[in-house]
Amino acid sequence: MGGADASSLNTRAQGALGDRLLQEALTTATTQFMSARRTALAEFPQSDRYREEARRIKEATLQRLDHYLGLLADNVERAGGVVHWARDAAEAREIILALARERGVRLVVKSKSMATEEIQLNEALAAAGIEAVETDLGEYIIQLAHERPSHIIAPAIHKTKGQVAELFSAETNAPVPAEPEALTRVARRELREKFLRADMGISGVNFAIAETGTLVLVTNEGNGRLVTTLPRVHVALMGIDKVIPSPTDLMVFLQVLPRAATGQKLSVYTNLVRGPRRPGEADGPDELHLVVLDNGRTAQLAGPLREALYCLRCGACLNVCPVYRQIGGHAYGHTYPGPIGILLTAMLEGTGAVRELAHASSLCGACHEVCPVKIDIPRMLIALRVALDRERLAPASERLAFRALARILESPRAFRILGRLGRALGRALGAWPSPIQRWTAHRELPAVARRSFTERWAELRREEEEA
Repeated sequence: MGGADASSLNTRAQGALGDRLLQEALTTATTQFMSARRTALAEFPQSDRYREEARRIKEATLQRLDHYLGLLADNVERAGGVVHWARDAAEAREIILALARERGVRLVVKSKSMATEEIQLNEALAAAGIEAVETDLGEYIIQLAHERPSHIIAPAIHKTKGQVAELFSAETNAPVPAEPEALTRVARRELREKFLRADMGISGVNFAIAETGTLVLVTNEGNGRLVTTLPRVHVALMGIDKVIPSPTDLMVFLQVLPRAATGQKLSVYTNLVRGPRRPGEADGPDELHLVVLDNGRTAQLAGPLREALYCLRCGACLNVCPVYRQIGGHAYGHTYPGPIGILLTAMLEGTGAVRELAHASSLCGACHEVCPVKIDIPRMLIALRVALDRERLAPASERLAFRALARILESPRAFRILGRLGRALGRALGAWPSPIQRWTAHRELPAVARRSFTERWAELRREEEEA
């Protein structure tokens, strides 16, 4: 998969850190998300039990993934839908383009879908002369700005109200005030006729229930229902990791997903789609097509990134990540940002794609603590760093530095000697050398203790013996 930013992570991060409006938008939005999540969990004492159950369901499903995918396909087709299998992004794009060409589609309306971003569907549709319009408010904003999502669930999180008002004013050739109600009203007015004229609606899938062939879309906007019911053709794109066994399992995920994502007890809309319109029904498409995407996922079923396949795309790990909260999503340079985005990028594009990103984490563990299915992201990030060293993809200077550090940590004597030397240099220089100064430009490095733990422990032992 292409589309990665060619500039270095450091260059992108420096640009983000110097963007005052971005910093303001990130701080406001992520703080609100975290506060809402804390409030929601405080009112939900069974949270840990449900998270454990959600994790168990995900793992059990992966263990019989071929069975559940086959069952899903059978039941989708039994309900009148058509199932297509895509090995990679290129094949998924071609399947959807072929469906559009064969039906003479000129206008497509889309609900929010990170999977369509993953396969770069909008660019492919535009190249084929097909207009694709994002109808989720956040996605609509970034489409007008010619940008990509900077957050998994809040794609325009990096925009302030003033910036959005400027975009809408340029689009409508009329001044639009920087007020949420006014901005929403403009978007609704502009998009309404698109829904009515569209030949095809394209959506993602949050969950696909194998036992019933039901596609589940969890949203906070009504555009998902319009996209899946008004156009004559509905195409749903899902990764193979979205399948779950039963409606009972769905109830578990609907308890943990909204609380982790937005701090809600339940999202505003939970759409259950099962087949095209039946005789006598007033709403719904004439055709429903489900495109099931692999794109590197199968390779991780027995790989080191297996747990990343549990991901619900809630975005909670982004909101608490000290790195994401400073640099935002675009600085990651790939489709999926944040801690989970590093793992997904490695899964979809290979270890080499995260040569820099594997180190864009403090390994503080906050992402693990908030994940609704308890994905151990820090453990997998460490595994990625090990793989980069083993495959000699990390810079030579970095590999040499960590080998030297490993030798020091393996030798108590060397550790003690260098510890004393480091403390002496710190006191003598009064400041750290320039390489360390780069690291401390945006964080505080604690002062080096005058005595090490080993020295203090030996002193305490002597005092005990003398007493």
